[in-house]
Amino acid sequence: MAEEKHHHHHHHHRDQEKPVEAVYSETAYGSDGAGGYYKETDAVGIYGKPNEDYVEYEKEKKEHKHKEHLGEMGATAAGAFALYEKHKAKKDPEHAHRHKIEEEIAATVGVGAGGYVFHEHHEKKETKKEEERAEGKKHHHLF
Repeated sequence: MAEEKHHHHHHHHRDQEKPVEAVYSETAYGSDGAGGYYKETDAVGIYGKPNEDYVEYEKEKKEHKHKEHLGEMGATAAGAFALYEKHKAKKDPEHAHRHKIEEEIAATVGVGAGGYVFHEHHEKKETKKEEERAEGKKHHHLF
């Protein structure tokens, strides 16, 4: 009977946290009691674990970018359909009125989708600004 080989696969997922390394530091200075001073410092640092706010901002930016792209596709599709209906109106004079109405509806949907794209782009930029403010970066407004 042939030997069966077992393969163990280790999958890494984006949501898994990276290993965390904790660093502890202690500094102490004594006093001689004759005008000297005493200083004590305890510091704990954690490396490898992303800031929760940063993760949330990144997720939000990605979501707005995704919605912006969906809106772009919708605007493109609506525009293409409007052009198609305009072409049909010329080629099918018997139903030209119906094709003109459908062209106008598609054009309106395209404009609406374009507005949605603009909105999501603005939201994405605003999320980026919020993230930068949270990190302590300053924005200088010239106007």
